[in-house]
Amino acid sequence: MTNRPRGVLYVGATTDLPRRAYEHRMGFRDGFTSRYGLIRLVFFEEYQLFMGAFGREKAIKHWSRQWKIELVEKNNPEWLDLYDHLI
Repeated sequence: MTNRPRGVLYVGATTDLPRRAYEHRMGFRDGFTSRYGLIRLVFFEEYQLFMGAFGREKAIKHWSRQWKIELVEKNNPEWLDLYDHLI
């Protein structure tokens, strides 16, 4: 999630992406995402097992900022908000 193209980035894993993205958008979760206004879902990956998603989250969190930006731009070059595609 982000606040704008090439802005602050947040990486997380969840078992219910529409619900979790909605919570972030509405400010229901205190912390990093609400502090920086991270309401735009610009990239996501789906996994059959949560452990796969959790492992990927941990790996991406250790990536450089530039690698994260490149991952988003490879899949969503215009940094469109993908939230509406979830519901």
